[in-house]
Amino acid sequence: MIAITDLLQDERLPGNYFAVDAYIKGDFEAGLIENRRGDRLLALPETLMRAIYTGIEKETGQAASLVLFNCGRWWGKNFYARFVEEVSDYYRKPLAAMEMVEFLQCLKQCWKTHGWGTFDFDMNHYQQGFLVIKIWNSPFAQQPLQAKKPACFLEAGILSAFFSQITGRQLHCVQTSCESLQADCNRFVLGLPERLKPIAAWLDEGHEHEIIMAWLCKGNR
Repeated sequence: MIAITDLLQDERLPGNYFAVDAYIKGDFEAGLIENRRGDRLLALPETLMRAIYTGIEKETGQAASLVLFNCGRWWGKNFYARFVEEVSDYYRKPLAAMEMVEFLQCLKQCWKTHGWGTFDFDMNHYQQGFLVIKIWNSPFAQQPLQAKKPACFLEAGILSAFFSQITGRQLHCVQTSCESLQADCNRFVLGLPERLKPIAAWLDEGHEHEIIMAWLCKGNR
């Protein structure tokens, strides 16, 4: 049995780094919100998010989806770098040395604390080379782009860049269901770009996530 004294030899027991009451700080009188490292955070109203999406769509037309995706990729690379630095410093070990359960819990809590909703991993298609991420209450799901298809392009870009950095491989991300279209959650499929190419046509044809994944895992339609 592990003795309490052994646990306390390191002088502290690392808790949940992204716990809301410890992570979000700031000088509220000065209008500043910061994380526990002192990096500034912004609370954006939903109407501003919608205005940004509408403005991008008006100015760039059909290229709006690509613009948002690339913005998400840039953000995702920076988010990954900051996440690794914060978590590694706090737990005093590199990200690669963390247990998978510990890493996943950190990422989930980080996502929730920043107000991006909650998410989980669907590993059912992992052996076939696909990772499915399910997100609830996403702030990116309530926007006007291409209302007949999933259109959280910014979020897809974030996930693409983040998991590309983790795996060391160039991964693409495509959304296959969206809360804005009355789906139970937002689903994103991560995989090698060439293998995800057919999804765009299947979404145009109106196929649902389960059918898309079945065809992807078979390698053809």
